[in-house]
Amino acid sequence: MLIQIPDILTPEEVAHCRRVLEASQWVDGRVTAGAQAALAKKNLQIPVESREALELGDLILRALGRNPLFNAAAQPLRVLPPMFNRYDVGMKFGAHVDGAIRTIPGTGQRLRSDVSTTIFLTDPDDYDGGELVIEDAFGTQEVKLPAGHAVVYPASSLHSVNEITRGSRWGSFFWTQSMVKDAGQRAMLYDLDMAIMDARTRLPDDDPAVLSLANVYHNLLRHWAEL
Repeated sequence: MLIQIPDILTPEEVAHCRRVLEASQWVDGRVTAGAQAALAKKNLQIPVESREALELGDLILRALGRNPLFNAAAQPLRVLPPMFNRYDVGMKFGAHVDGAIRTIPGTGQRLRSDVSTTIFLTDPDDYDGGELVIEDAFGTQEVKLPAGHAVVYPASSLHSVNEITRGSRWGSFFWTQSMVKDAGQRAMLYDLDMAIMDARTRLPDDDPAVLSLANVYHNLLRHWAEL
């Protein structure tokens, strides 16, 4: 399941992120890659424990908390602190799969990466190339979204970032451990949640059809969730 979420950050939040990142120190992005992914990775990142990363990470976590689509798609249990990357001309990230287990910086706590998220911080007209290419059961999709928009997809997907040929592509990326481990079950819950939201626009909340759908949703979540 691949879900595009519009305006997960407001224009003001995107502008603030850009100002902070422009004044940040960028380092080789391979410092956070596994041995195999490092061979395919050519980009820049800001250090994960820098003041700027922590500040902007908190901003993004607050944005996630208020976004119903992200919560419906990811069913988050734990979210790894967001990281920030940059692709300049000639930079790319070859095909790879994200590591299954990540460590939350400064805690030693481990997190299973079920869901990957990228938030775009640069408008598409400002660069050429840089598409996020995701391959999974839904086929191959190229994603290039307006600044402030996000894409959520299974961390088990094979994915890559096309080479930048003009401009610079900035973004935030992070992983989520979901309450619902199975991607197919998450997709069913998401579809059911969207059906409930749609029904509630046309029927009162106490309508038997709305109540029945909500009952099924919560009982499935109760059955599948791991806390």
